[in-house]
Parts: sequence; structure tokens; C-alpha cells
Amino acid sequence: MGASRKRADHPAVTRWRAACDDDLLAAVRGALAGLPADAAIGVALSGGADSAMLALHAAAAADGRPLHCFHIHHGLQQAADDWLQHAHRLSGLLGASCHSRRVQVVIQGDGMEAAARAARYAALADLAAHAGVACMLLAHHQDDQAETVLLRLLRGAGPLGLTAMLPVMQRQGVTYRRPWLDQARDRILQAAEQFAALSGWHAVQDPSNQDARYKRAALRQDLAPVLDAYWPAWRRTLGRHARQAQDLAQWAQDAAHQDWRGLDPQDADASFSLAAWRALPAVRQAPVLRFWLQDQGLLMPTEARLDDWLRQLREVHALGHDRQVRLRHEKHWIVVQKGRVRLVSGLSDENIRKTQLE
Repeated sequence: MGASRKRADHPAVTRWRAACDDDLLAAVRGALAGLPADAAIGVALSGGADSAMLALHAAAAADGRPLHCFHIHHGLQQAADDWLQHAHRLSGLLGASCHSRRVQVVIQGDGMEAAARAARYAALADLAAHAGVACMLLAHHQDDQAETVLLRLLRGAGPLGLTAMLPVMQRQGVTYRRPWLDQARDRILQAAEQFAALSGWHAVQDPSNQDARYKRAALRQDLAPVLDAYWPAWRRTLGRHARQAQDLAQWAQDAAHQDWRGLDPQDADASFSLAAWRALPAVRQAPVLRFWLQDQGLLMPTEARLDDWLRQLREVHALGHDRQVRLRHEKHWIVVQKGRVRLVSGLSDENIRKTQLE
């Protein structure tokens, strides 16, 4: 009987329950439904309206589970120190623990946004492990999802790239859930206004969200008003495309896995039969290569690089006697040896040549 009984809210939460939106709350409850009754819940808390309201609704939906808020201090804005204090204050109002971490954003080839995201997820995973949190909620909503689909479409990501943000994903040992991908941001902002009126706590404003140097901000400022005028339901429509793409991606993943099993794969050296791969219809050769790389925990190659790999693997001698086939990917090499395609890491060009001569 005890397992089905609703657990009491933290006393602090009852003060702010009037600010909760029923649909937002139901979505959070749905995301938490499968968790054990005593499982700790995490919320990634920037201090903006979206993540603040997610923390509020998570506190209301927690049913007595411990709630932990995680704030990452990127040091990219002058007000970042104030945001950190602001996040701790909100956590106190909600009766939640707050954990914060300062990170250094190292900008590499993918730009500022990607570098900040990588630093943020690494820090969140570390803090979650320290706090004993296996499930963390993210505040991405329908507007975010639609923007992501549109940006990926404009980059030429292809049908599977339109999956955009997944409702559930695993990263560095943490399960991330996005309960609000089908919820319009207007509802979140309304809840934030009500909460501010009740508590006096106001969400922070990140100026980078209005900085047109960033593509997402430029989309919001310049393109979104045009889309709103001519296609008012574009966000909901693109969200539907994302869900359809996710179904397609799952089907493609299952098909690639089935093809992979027919390539005589060997775990010992991460290899597969070149002849069996060549026997696949051409349209299925690239997906199984992607599956192989993903199974090894590697990033996907660009379309141009993958096309070059396909060409070389289709032309190389069936037994791999062409010693010039050395395909570089990240810190690894893809080589052909004795009729098998192998993934080799940590070797110099000279050692690669020796390996192929064996």
C-alpha cells in the first residue's frame, strides 16, 4: 500500500503551487512516473525562466523524492556570479539542494555554443554522480525543438538529423529527460510571471539569447516573426517532424543492427567482413558504417568524408591488398587487412603500414 501512496510535498513547495501550470506539471509527472519512489531527481538550472519553472514543477511533482538543482557557471557573461547566487536562492525557496560548478569553456572548431554545451554536460555528469542523481530533467520546450529542427534542416542534416532533441537520452552515465518538448514556451513564461508575483524571485535574462551573432538568436529575432505571420503553427509542425524523424531513426538503427550482424563482426579488433559489407545493397552500406562507428563510441563523419570512405572501400582489393587505404577518423584509423575492415587507434602511420603488411 505504501508504494502507491502519494508522498507529501516539501513544505516550501505548497507556498508556490498556485504558480504551477497543470499541463506543465502533468508532463513532468509523466517523465518521473517510472522512477523509484526514493530516487533523487536532478534539474539543470541556469536561472532563466525555462529551467526555473522546470525546477518549480519538478518540486511539485517530486512526491517526496529528493530534488537537486545543478547550476553551471560558464564565466561567459559579466552577470554570471549573480546568476549563480540567484540559482541558489531559488533552490532554497523550493526546498531543493543546489550544486554549482565553475567551468572553463575552451572554444574549438565547432564554436562557442558547442564548447559551452560540452563543458556543461561534463560538469553536470560530475555533479550528478557526486549527488547520487541518475535522472536529470532539462527544460527544452516546443520552441527550442522547432528551432533545432529548422537549424539542422538549414545545415543540410538530412532526414535522420531532424530527430533534433530526444525526450530521453543517455550521456556520461546520466539519463536526461526533456518533459516539455511538446509544451509551448508561452505557458512557461506565464508560470514564471505568476511565480514572480508570489515569491518576488525573477528569472535572469541571458543577453546571448538576443545576440544575433549566434544563429539561434538570429532565428528568433529575424526569421521567427516572419514564420509566425505566415505559418503560425510552425513550431508545432516542426515538433511533429522531429517525432516522425525519431521513429524513422529508430527503424534505421534496427535495420543497420540487423545488417551489422550479417557482417561477421569481431569484438576483439572491432572488425567486419569487407566482402559481406560489399554484398549489401549500396543504400544500406553507409548506415551500417555509421552503426559501427556509433557502437565504438565515435562521432559521425561528415557526408563528404563518408562518401570518400564508401568509394575507397568499394574499390579496394577484396582481400585488402591495397596498402594505401588508411582512413583517418578522430584519433583512429580505418584499415583493410586480409579481407576485413578494422578500426585501429593510437598508431602512427608507420605502424599502420606494418599492421597492414602482417
